[in-house]
Amino acid sequence: MFSSKLLAVVVLAGACTLSVIADAAVPDTPVAPAAPAAPVDTRADDDIFLLLREAARQDDAVNAAAYAARLPNYAIPSYVDYYRLKPRLREASADEIRAFLARYQGSAIADRLRNDWLLELGRTRDWVTFDQQYPLFVLNDDTQVKCYSLLSRAVKGEKVAADARALLVSPPGYGDACAALVATLAQAGQFDTNDLLAQLRLAGEQHATGPARRTAALLGATETRVVQAVDLPALAMARGIGSDRVEHEIYLVAIGRMARTSLNLATIALQKNAAKLSAQELATGWANIALAASMTLSPDAYPAWQRCAGAPLSQDQLQWKTRIALRQGDWKMVRATIEAMPAQLRSDPAWTYWLGRALAQDGAAGEQAAHPLFARIADQNSFYGQLAMEEMGQQVSIPPPGRALAPAEIAPMAANPGLRRALKFFSLRLRFEGTREWNWELRKLTERELLAAAEFARQNEILDRMVNTSERTRTEFDYTQRFPAPHNDILQPTTQSLGLDRAWVYGLIRQESRFITDARSGVGASGLMQVMPSTGQYVAKKIGLTDFVHTMLNDLRTNILLGANYMNMVLANSDGSQPLASAAYNAGPGRARNWRATLSGPMEGAIFAESIPYPETRAYVKNVLANATNYAALFDNKPQSLKARLGTVSPAGARAANLLP
Repeated sequence: MFSSKLLAVVVLAGACTLSVIADAAVPDTPVAPAAPAAPVDTRADDDIFLLLREAARQDDAVNAAAYAARLPNYAIPSYVDYYRLKPRLREASADEIRAFLARYQGSAIADRLRNDWLLELGRTRDWVTFDQQYPLFVLNDDTQVKCYSLLSRAVKGEKVAADARALLVSPPGYGDACAALVATLAQAGQFDTNDLLAQLRLAGEQHATGPARRTAALLGATETRVVQAVDLPALAMARGIGSDRVEHEIYLVAIGRMARTSLNLATIALQKNAAKLSAQELATGWANIALAASMTLSPDAYPAWQRCAGAPLSQDQLQWKTRIALRQGDWKMVRATIEAMPAQLRSDPAWTYWLGRALAQDGAAGEQAAHPLFARIADQNSFYGQLAMEEMGQQVSIPPPGRALAPAEIAPMAANPGLRRALKFFSLRLRFEGTREWNWELRKLTERELLAAAEFARQNEILDRMVNTSERTRTEFDYTQRFPAPHNDILQPTTQSLGLDRAWVYGLIRQESRFITDARSGVGASGLMQVMPSTGQYVAKKIGLTDFVHTMLNDLRTNILLGANYMNMVLANSDGSQPLASAAYNAGPGRARNWRATLSGPMEGAIFAESIPYPETRAYVKNVLANATNYAALFDNKPQSLKARLGTVSPAGARAANLLP
């Protein structure tokens, strides 16, 4: 269902405490003053505020000013001021912007405005003011701002090429800032031809036509030719390989793009021109074909990766080469490829774990070398942390709870201005703003205070924030916060009647909706179990729910009934494999069947999960199975094995139910 990244607008209703707090005026200053009186007509003011927000989002300064003028005493004055100022940011004086930042210093919205201002300062190349403001940008999570920061340093003559190479890995998101950085570094001699060709390959790999065209211009190549290579690879290939290194690389981009449509045509074209290519260029061509083949789990992927020695591989290529090596059981290739990754990528828990597994293939000495790698991630209660624990002879268990929270510890959370602003936003269905305010406050809290904030979220029935907040602790734990089991009175009878593993069902719900009962996804999935309308219709018909209409998905009992029955169907269709069934629930039974059809024999469940072609489904399956293992430990009160739950995924056999289209 691809719902984990697509959660958009949700309603958090039915919480009395939330309603009381949200309707109160919310102070914007770090020091809480005496609570002001509630607005006279809160609902009308809320409607005006939503119109103000939309006007600001549309850069409609006139209407934004008009709506803001009608909210002189609104509950969240900082956001009224922000939405009034944001559409005028290009015309506003530096003094006006600084006054806003001073007025709301230390708040999430002040940091948001500073982010906006830094983008404008970078656009106008006001490096003096930019350099003053950039160190004050707390979150520093905007790639465009980071590119402007490097650009500011580069125009002063600083050497920033190494930092730029680490940052510039996603051309579709470059925009003006990163494009200008690439051009400046090229003109200053900090980026050489190899750097620009690497950018060209990335742009082709990620189908980023604009960055590819700009990079081609920096290389002195014909922009039309590179645009054809990215968007019309057959035409670019028909025009021939060209005569110099840059033209060869453009041709190889076309080979990679064509391989997404036809591996056969791309392979024939590469082989036809092999004699005209250098050894490295030929290896690059095979790497481009191998990446495309990997994304469909084609049997052609592994031999293509074997032929790419010497090619400069992108991060995506390195990861897919490792996944295909895992599927082939080529542990030497697994080890060599992970060790060739940049240090930051190599430190990812996935590659830390698989490098440990690869080292452990070399007997006692290898196992000894692997142990520190497993130990490095074993304290992370995540998919690979749990697997690393098992490699060290431990299983997943629930740590003992800490000292019970006293009401006096929770009271400061209820008085926290940022958390109160978050509750107000949740009551307005503005989940993005509410989450930003909530998470901003968490940065300042001790572990004990995090548990108190999580409990405050529970009291207000904001279970997703409870889970997220509680997950941040490292020394004191409350797994009833991290892995709640709400609506068990409805869910348990349903799972029992179907013979479903309740831990797996809760593990899936935790990933799907984070227990937001009326969650909506961008593709139309609804409710606790994020059931698509078409899926609901299909399942309702199968179980004899004759009066089903789509709006019934918003009913908690109906949502659980249909979601659990659908889980039961995909599980039967998957011969009882929870990894395969979880993939089917998220991406659809047809895709899961296709992935299963690529298997030539039983495959370790963890390898199957790691090599799922869709990034979201890959993360989804890992999270669901890790969640389920924790729930099982919580429900059964005894250690659990993630490896046992993963099991092996086998090719479809006679027992496959084929219940689903």
